[in-house]
Amino acid sequence: MKLNNDIFSGKFGAGLRLLVLLAVMLTAGGVRAQDATYKFDLGAGIGMSGYAGDASPHLFTHPGVQGELAFRYLPNTRWAVRGVFAIAGISGDTKNMAGVLPGGAQYHFNSTVFDLGGRFEFNFFPYGIGQTYKGLRRWTPYLALGVGVTMATCKGSSAFGPNIPMAAGVKFKIKERVNVGVEFSVTKVFNDHIDGPDLSDLTTIKSSFLKNNDWYSRLTLSLTYEFGKRCETCHYVD
Repeated sequence: MKLNNDIFSGKFGAGLRLLVLLAVMLTAGGVRAQDATYKFDLGAGIGMSGYAGDASPHLFTHPGVQGELAFRYLPNTRWAVRGVFAIAGISGDTKNMAGVLPGGAQYHFNSTVFDLGGRFEFNFFPYGIGQTYKGLRRWTPYLALGVGVTMATCKGSSAFGPNIPMAAGVKFKIKERVNVGVEFSVTKVFNDHIDGPDLSDLTTIKSSFLKNNDWYSRLTLSLTYEFGKRCETCHYVD
């Protein structure tokens, strides 16, 4: 099943433009707003993975299991720079998909995906505990956009490709340093073989770097711990 290439082209171009804009805004904001209590956080998450492409019409038609490790740099209470390493199991089957492969052929696969990337995160509210004069809130929704690289192993072969992850989530402070979060992310990968090397042979269509329709998603429940306390300077005003 093919996704709309016009939609993909629009998201690709808009995503890159938004990524540059986020970088500029983060750099500008980080210079003047050093108001987060801690500079870093580290944590892990686990959840459900999904795949949409030639062998699956929807992201969670064939759900899998995934986990991640994540590290954040916290320049202020509204922005974060996050590094993520994730491992996910994805699968697909054309058995119940009509008119996908020539001659009524069927195809199924199980693939392990390794994802390494970086993201910019924007919090809708200033995120933190205490310092009520700054309007901090112990929960906030957020959006994230980034770039990364995917490696997938399937049927004895490996495939590599750059990717663009897009995510939305909510995080909540249990304590000053401890956070829980729920995030849904969708990743566009620029390689048409994360669903295995044999699918191209069945369709007899050779996919290019840009023209493919492979996406994977992750629904993640995470727990993180903040560290690296900032130096606080008291400015006395008479």
